[in-house]
Amino acid sequence: MQLPQFLRSVIMKQLLQVSLRQQAIYVPNAAIKTNPHTLTPVTACLVANIAKLGFGVSEALLYALEYTSTAFHEELLELLKEVTGTNKNWTPLVKGWNNPTHETLGDHLVTWFVNAFRTSDKAPGVELPCGHLIPEGTFPLERYNGCPFCGTPFIAGDIENYGQNSKVKVLELWTDKELDSMLNALLASRTALDATQRENLQVLLQYLPAPTGSIAMKETLMLVIDMYIAEGSDDKAQALFNSPADIMRYLWYKHTGNLQLVQPKVIVERTAKNNGHLHKPLDKRKVAAQEAKEKLKLKYNRTECLRVAKWLNGLDMDTEKMCEIMHPKRAMWTRFIRALRLIEYGKRKDFERLGALMEMFCKEKYDVWQGWVNHFRVGLDADNAFELLKQRPGMFARSLFSNMLWFGEGAAVPAFAEVAGKVPARLLITLAMYADNYFDKDVQRTVKPLGGVSKAIPGNQLLSIYTDEQLTAMKTAVTEMCMKEMGRRFASATNEARTIFIDPLLFKMPLAIGDRAETVQDLPSALMGARFPVEGDAVRLFMQWGTGLPAQHLDMDLSAVIVYADKKDVCSYSNLVTTGCKHSGDIRQVPDKIGTAEYIELELNTLVKADARYVVFTCNAFSNGAITPQLAVGWMNSKYPMKISATTGVAYDPACVQHQVRITGGLTKGLVFGVLDVKQREVIWLEMPFSGQLGGDFNMKAVNGMLARLDGKMSIGALLSVKAEAQQLVVVNDEAAADEVYNQVWARDAAAVTQLLID
Repeated sequence: MQLPQFLRSVIMKQLLQVSLRQQAIYVPNAAIKTNPHTLTPVTACLVANIAKLGFGVSEALLYALEYTSTAFHEELLELLKEVTGTNKNWTPLVKGWNNPTHETLGDHLVTWFVNAFRTSDKAPGVELPCGHLIPEGTFPLERYNGCPFCGTPFIAGDIENYGQNSKVKVLELWTDKELDSMLNALLASRTALDATQRENLQVLLQYLPAPTGSIAMKETLMLVIDMYIAEGSDDKAQALFNSPADIMRYLWYKHTGNLQLVQPKVIVERTAKNNGHLHKPLDKRKVAAQEAKEKLKLKYNRTECLRVAKWLNGLDMDTEKMCEIMHPKRAMWTRFIRALRLIEYGKRKDFERLGALMEMFCKEKYDVWQGWVNHFRVGLDADNAFELLKQRPGMFARSLFSNMLWFGEGAAVPAFAEVAGKVPARLLITLAMYADNYFDKDVQRTVKPLGGVSKAIPGNQLLSIYTDEQLTAMKTAVTEMCMKEMGRRFASATNEARTIFIDPLLFKMPLAIGDRAETVQDLPSALMGARFPVEGDAVRLFMQWGTGLPAQHLDMDLSAVIVYADKKDVCSYSNLVTTGCKHSGDIRQVPDKIGTAEYIELELNTLVKADARYVVFTCNAFSNGAITPQLAVGWMNSKYPMKISATTGVAYDPACVQHQVRITGGLTKGLVFGVLDVKQREVIWLEMPFSGQLGGDFNMKAVNGMLARLDGKMSIGALLSVKAEAQQLVVVNDEAAADEVYNQVWARDAAAVTQLLID
């Protein structure tokens, strides 16, 4: 059946977006030809417009574009404009904001007083469209695009400067083969997918044939199940459920959008805290908490109840085992059982297994494995505790460090070594990566509780009873054991190759393990912890929000926190100019539909001279609630000076964007999205949510802990070196001469990289 043109256009746009995130452009096989050709003016025009946005094209892509239609060219160019934001409003509050306006707190106080006690419509000063009267001698109004008092913009300017960065992102050619490979890699990924990968997977599942291979991660499984249910294939969905935990995970995902089982009370507490306010009359914690509780109430119709009852009744698992799996989330299961009327369905004919499950679970007629482990731990019964842990190697791996401190290295490590071959590779690598931090008495670790924000926590109290030499021995024992097991797995894998090429840059790229980025990267994506070199003498932060929304109060703030050896300084809405930093002005109202923007310029030479160590990039919601969805934030960088419009203050150039992320929603109140290492002249991309109404409310100890954790991560290149040694591959420096090639193009697909994690 021939699809309507508008539907074909939507499909093509989504597939193009998926490929663009991998620094490529998808061209359907039907459009690919190999006949001799000459470059037509139409294609030349397209390439020139793409270059204006900071992209180049490879030779293969250029040939492919030559045979595509003008409509395809238009769709591609429109997508690139949308992704780079050229159709958005990038006008800040201040014109030519690189020259300070020298506004002061006194200007705001005088303006407030005049407006609060104004008795005449003819009071001296200028009345602005927002209704505020700006007294003479306060703000220099000729420098503003809006009201300097309330932050309401009145003017929208265009982007004036394009192509200021001579370094372009070269786009490669993708065909149907690459899309199929990406789908298979995402499904087989041995680590949890981040938000960008999840969006990619959902798009590919719509337009490519249904998957046939195994699915490695439970969170990925939920997306496939959702696809089957959406198309009415309940039987196929039923076959993918392996335990009651899978069923609850799917139900919770459909109810909250969370692929992880975040407790209801955590969601309520986060929502309430996000709606707190420094100004008490605007504090809406109680109301927000009540609204969150109402949204979390479970309501299902009879069709949905019957479907879930069939799923549970059809599970091929021992009833007592099912109860034990359900036990850790007993409170949540109680709510689901009531809402889904599962006890009622368990009494029906052909639902005997469900009935037996409900009776055993409700009357708690089962043992809990974890309870017995805890019992033996408290009794210092290492033999029985380890015998139980060996039954579940994954749980053993997650508790290995604490068990080493509790029972001692001599007992824990040999017991774990017996089952190390059954442990998922991602857990082995995680143990090897984080042993240094965990067994260090002086390091505060950064953790992110399920559904919470990143926190700095002190080390395990039991560390104090061991000497430094003993702790060093523990680190060494864990690392050697895990790497030995990974080497064994690589050696046992069949491989006829003799030579291998490992791109040197892969030794600077961390493995994507333990990171679930919740922001979407529409431009070529990068792994958390990736380091971006600063080529020039300036880094320009940007934030754009409110596009598509009606005019309203929506106060998002962009801040930069400068960290010195003995102090911190902040460049934000309340401190527009400080050492090495300039802010474009605080906007608190978004104009109708077009959105608005803020910038911060960082001058590296000034920061180096002031002996600054780091600059932490943050964005946060000053308004009640979380960060508004679709807010885009990132930074620009260029070898050459980047211009700022003197007439409007627009300072955005898509060609200079080094990294950008889009926030799609959720419970994030504040976000650390990057750290500039001043002396190294590198920007480290990270994603660290925090609570607080101000950009400086994050915990610097948590940031340091996160940086330490990222530094401790194993690089892709290091794991490939283990593979090369285990498989006796000769490392060569020439890609063309290698049997196996691992370069930057291959590493862009984080899901494909996870195939190195052999289980």
